Amino acid sequence: MYTLTGVTRTYRKDNATVTALSSVDLVIEDGDWLAVQGPTGHGKTTLLQILGGLDRPSSGRVTVDGRDLATLREADIAAIRAASIGFVFQTFNLIPTLSALENVEAALVPLRISTADRRRRATQALESVGLADRSGHLPSELSGGQQQRVGIARALVKQPRLLLADEPTGNLDEQTRDEIIALLENVWHDRGLTLVLITHDPAIAARAHRVAQMRNGRLTVRSGQARTHQ
Repeated sequence: MYTLTGVTRTYRKDNATVTALSSVDLVIEDGDWLAVQGPTGHGKTTLLQILGGLDRPSSGRVTVDGRDLATLREADIAAIRAASIGFVFQTFNLIPTLSALENVEAALVPLRISTADRRRRATQALESVGLADRSGHLPSELSGGQQQRVGIARALVKQPRLLLADEPTGNLDEQTRDEIIALLENVWHDRGLTLVLITHDPAIAARAHRVAQMRNGRLTVRSGQARTHQ
């Protein structure tokens, strides 16, 4: 699915050059579950943004199914994001004035799907994360774990090939963390998705198919313990 070759990302900060990624080589096959660990500020989120087409490398190549993201127009990258990539965020990123159902429906608007089909798919997505009875609730009326379930439903409603999760349990207590990771693991296993997950938690990373360590912008990868797809 993905091949990263010599990917480097630098930024200018004040009068200095900051290297967020340094010559990263990585292959992510269809159906992989990759967990990326490392200290804050060492490039994990930058890597996720590049995989999601939200940022571009300063040098190197990022190919998706043989297409180099660096050479694609922004409109083409946006189309890939809208149709094929689901994002799950640490801070949930729900629209506070919309109900759970409406938040999930919003992910389908760029796909120009009919209102009736959007409603049907959003309802099914909420059911799949155990929130059928909370569809009319605003985010402020939901617990943190329930808000993250809405975030996961919003990511899944597009039926993506790739799920990118940036510290999805960072704002949750331990019990809720375990419930959310179990949900993501089941989604990965049952739907045959590719899952890339950023985490500081070794217990979460150990469940992944592969584990990458990110330090000072450099990436090393080892095998994990997760089940393979059947």
